[in-house]
Amino acid sequence: MKATFKKYILNFKQASGTSRGIMNTKETYFLIIQDNDKIGIGECGLFRGLSYDDRLDYSDKLQWVCDNIHLGVDVLWNELREWPSIQFGIEQAFLSLQSNNPFVLFPSRFTESSKAIPINGLVWMGSPEFMKQQIADKISNGFNCIKIKIGAIDFNEELNLIAGIRRDFSPEMIEIRVDANGGFNSTDALGKINQLFEFKIHSIEQPIKQNQYDSMAELCKATSIPIALDEELIGVTNLQDKENLLLKIKPQYIILKPSLVGGFKGSQEWINIAEKLGIGWWVTSALESNIGLNAIAQWTFTLENNMPQGLGTGGLFTNNFDTNLYVKNGYLWFDDTIGINLERVLNQL
Repeated sequence: MKATFKKYILNFKQASGTSRGIMNTKETYFLIIQDNDKIGIGECGLFRGLSYDDRLDYSDKLQWVCDNIHLGVDVLWNELREWPSIQFGIEQAFLSLQSNNPFVLFPSRFTESSKAIPINGLVWMGSPEFMKQQIADKISNGFNCIKIKIGAIDFNEELNLIAGIRRDFSPEMIEIRVDANGGFNSTDALGKINQLFEFKIHSIEQPIKQNQYDSMAELCKATSIPIALDEELIGVTNLQDKENLLLKIKPQYIILKPSLVGGFKGSQEWINIAEKLGIGWWVTSALESNIGLNAIAQWTFTLENNMPQGLGTGGLFTNNFDTNLYVKNGYLWFDDTIGINLERVLNQL
């Protein structure tokens, strides 16, 4: 058995805005394992500026993984607690290697094209006109759950956009989630949340920046809108620390991004603790290519969570890979009639 890795730069079709700034490209890495005539591939979805393992020696650690691939998935995963995106790539690559189809990691009714995953429509930050157009597009495309990134333009403008949705669509018709990406201050967050409350918002993600445990705990206790922790989970790799965090903050929801929290196993640890504590959860992708997104979608389906999940289609990039995934009327589907050619994918890297 031998392994190699390759870096790949994904190019956005148009600059995408969050409260952390504008993105034009997204760096990612692929781990390729070969065992005799079988090949497996996994995406190590590094997110510069956000990933816990955004370090200068990232490539060196990937080379270490390749040199020690014989240790197997379990030993490697445990050795890489501080490298969550590499944990995720390792899990995928070994599942891909062991599968009859390198791109079917979790066979199910989803991969058989008989069932789909409900997803939210994501509205990126930008000018009011740009955001309004995105909202109209999502609704016309059949989404009944919309996630709006807020915190980049004037808050009153954002309130007006949301008010516009509510004038035409009741909460029963359109579920609205908002994601502040830590964009509020701890001093004004509750006031802003209370202003959003009248629009019957489903939840707000990460209203303030992570690691403000006392402030976040107070917010979760006093909030009029359920709070979902997102970035707060990044970098919490020890099992007991995960439980301590949720016991301290007591959020209404947590959001699992496998690339950022240790892959499937790391995400499952969070889910187990959340369910024990009565905390809701859903899964979200984090700008992976179609290879990582495909793996996340297949795994998510096996969890049997009926809430809309945060799974895009990879349509943001000009140089993405072939995919079986497509969206129809607010659901993510897998087309099992499409055969993805592994050699073509490897040649693209």
